[in-house]
Amino acid sequence: MNLLSSENILLFSFALIVIAFLYSSVGHGGASGYLALMSIFAFPVSIMKPSALLLNLFVSSISFLFYYKNNYFKPKLFYPFAIASIPAAFIGGFITLDNAIYKIVLGVVLVFAALRLFGVFNFKEKEEVKINLPIALVIGFAIGLLSGMLGIGGGIILSPILLFLGWASVKESAAVSSLFIFVNSTAGMLGFFLGGKTIPMESFYLVPIAVVGGMLGGFYGSGSFSNKTLKMVLGTVILMASVKLIFP
Repeated sequence: MNLLSSENILLFSFALIVIAFLYSSVGHGGASGYLALMSIFAFPVSIMKPSALLLNLFVSSISFLFYYKNNYFKPKLFYPFAIASIPAAFIGGFITLDNAIYKIVLGVVLVFAALRLFGVFNFKEKEEVKINLPIALVIGFAIGLLSGMLGIGGGIILSPILLFLGWASVKESAAVSSLFIFVNSTAGMLGFFLGGKTIPMESFYLVPIAVVGGMLGGFYGSGSFSNKTLKMVLGTVILMASVKLIFP
């Protein structure tokens, strides 16, 4: 991994495992965390987006398998969002934002991700209500487009929406979000490829590291895992990265 000095490789790898672990435990792929980490270690934008999409594919699929195995996945909650988000993510993956604009938009999204980890958007479960199809389609399209452009899966945005609207329980939202992230990341990656771009070799070096954290997180998260301290630390790191991106 020639992007990092030898003394920073271990630190980066440890941080990557922790991020994958925490995000996978709540049904997320971890893209917002990976992007924040890569920003802190001064990765070029050309590597950040494809790397985040690639890692999302692996970690979100692992997380989904664990939640699916424990019977938390409800297809009726997934399809309305996926129908609109998949083509939108494909379009977003095809779009290449100017580096300065990309960093600002990503920085704003990372603020949201940090606040989510701090518990600001951790809405309590409500009595389950029937999903509103038109609203779900609009939400899915908006999240999908943003996901494809930035290289995130969108679960960090979808989960609190599902809880706020009373459409899913915490575990159900995690299960839906993990598959939602996987399909969005896949669509975003296809759009990325058709835009004439390729995945840098450096991105593949990160996969086995993230998979370790993803497997541990999916296993514990689909059970009864919760670690507020680590989430606070991760939230602080992401907030610092967002400030660095918005105010270079």
